[in-house]
Amino acid sequence: MPEQDNLFDEDFELIDLEDEDGNTVTFEIFQRMEFNGAFYYALTPYSESENVDDDEIVFLKESENDGEKYLASIDSDEEYQQVADAFFENFFEILDTEEEE
Repeated sequence: MPEQDNLFDEDFELIDLEDEDGNTVTFEIFQRMEFNGAFYYALTPYSESENVDDDEIVFLKESENDGEKYLASIDSDEEYQQVADAFFENFFEILDTEEEE
């Protein structure tokens, strides 16, 4: 099972990221997971208004350049699908565990 940090409590971490157009977008870090030797993040758009698509999830990969860590897009469709599948599998396992308690 991949190593993960679960953020299913009330203390969600917010992060500002810049999109391709240079706009700053705030995301909530939903979950962090180590998978195949790299760290990946599941993020959801954050807004204080209620007009946000709660179903949108973005998966990003932690990368490093000159000692600086940053989140980057996953360029490979195959890698993206594997990461998405691992996150969803882990999420459903957590839900099943919580229901059993």
